[in-house]
Amino acid sequence: MTSSQTAGRVPPFGAGSFGTGSFGTGAEFQSGGPTNGRFPQDDPFGLRAKAGKALEGSTPEQVMARLELLAHILDTAILLPGNRRIGLDAIVGLIPVIGDAITTMISSYIVWEARRLGAPRWLIARMAANVAIDGVVGAVPLIGDLFDAAFKANRRNVQLLRRHLERSGGLKPSVIDVTATRLD
Repeated sequence: MTSSQTAGRVPPFGAGSFGTGSFGTGAEFQSGGPTNGRFPQDDPFGLRAKAGKALEGSTPEQVMARLELLAHILDTAILLPGNRRIGLDAIVGLIPVIGDAITTMISSYIVWEARRLGAPRWLIARMAANVAIDGVVGAVPLIGDLFDAAFKANRRNVQLLRRHLERSGGLKPSVIDVTATRLD
């Protein structure tokens, strides 16, 4: 559709209200003010709305698969000589202050997803404590980096969440307990 085929004026780039397709009068752009308390140029392609819709349809199994992958990348993705595993948490944590802040924010995403899945407050508090311990102790130079490599807060949090969801019936068990009997 060309500009000559559109009805009325063509809005400037970035116009619209977060992916809804409505453009308004354009007065808010001339005055530089927000629309509905938000600045439309903050999300010109409606990505926030699309991301919210993408997460709405996720099943607990899909969310757990995503969280287990994230925990693996952060805690155990790299194999070192001597059969020790570390992740990006320990490597990015080598950057003073900023590295630990970044990995703590990423680790907080796992806690946020647990809350979204309906985990109880005590579990959220325990997971947040794991993230806080990892972030605070990890900020200490050298000793904190060794602690980051050993503590693996993200793997712990995903394991806690999985165990809770399996016990509450929100997720099918990942391991089936069976007894094998030999028939002769």
